[in-house]
Amino acid sequence: MYYDIIGDVHGCLDELIQLFEKLGYEWTDGLPEHPEGRTPVFVGDITDRGPSSIECITFVYRLVTERGAHYVPGNHCNKLYRFFLGNPVKEKHGLETTAEEYRSLSKKEQMDVKQQFKHLYEQAPLHLILKDVDAVVAHAGIREEDIGHKSKSIETFVLYGDITGEKLPDGRPVRRDWAQHYKGGRWIVYGHTPVREPRFVNKTVNIDTGCVFGGRLTAFRLPEEEILSVPSSMPFVEEKFRY
Repeated sequence: MYYDIIGDVHGCLDELIQLFEKLGYEWTDGLPEHPEGRTPVFVGDITDRGPSSIECITFVYRLVTERGAHYVPGNHCNKLYRFFLGNPVKEKHGLETTAEEYRSLSKKEQMDVKQQFKHLYEQAPLHLILKDVDAVVAHAGIREEDIGHKSKSIETFVLYGDITGEKLPDGRPVRRDWAQHYKGGRWIVYGHTPVREPRFVNKTVNIDTGCVFGGRLTAFRLPEEEILSVPSSMPFVEEKFRY
């Protein structure tokens, strides 16, 4: 199999469409399909902050259910899922933009989108093992010894990264650079922390190049180990980038 693993979209649908076109996909029934049968894989956080979160939900839902694409959830996905369940969550850090879009819909549209996202989230693996290309896709990364296992601590790591429990002045959690200690032979492909360029450390690559903060939307192709990106239409926010 051939895969195109796509970084954090965060509601940037226009850039996602441009990326699929750059990757050589063709459009049938409103969805991208690669003539060579490549499979898209999303690293999570498809919503929040960007202008088209609701459309991104429907787009990714259709790709997964109709075209066999893959999706793993991110921390923003987890929070949106809890929002759709009716749980008390704070509408900030981006959720407020998705919630505002959602509330502008008709009741029928709201029901459809909620069902689509809940299905997408509930059917998704916390991390995806792609055996045929010797890779693992996990939103914020994963330790080698945790691959193929489940626990609350693994879930926290995969969704939020290697957090210390401390907070930065802007409220973001302090995270350890777990990739520096990864010694495995499989690729770990992840996102979550915006970087100016795809960040290769050991056999890991962070492909969240901060599209929603004015960077780029990036795909990592396997087995070719090739990077393709498109520029963002959003304003550049330098302080959001860690590296």
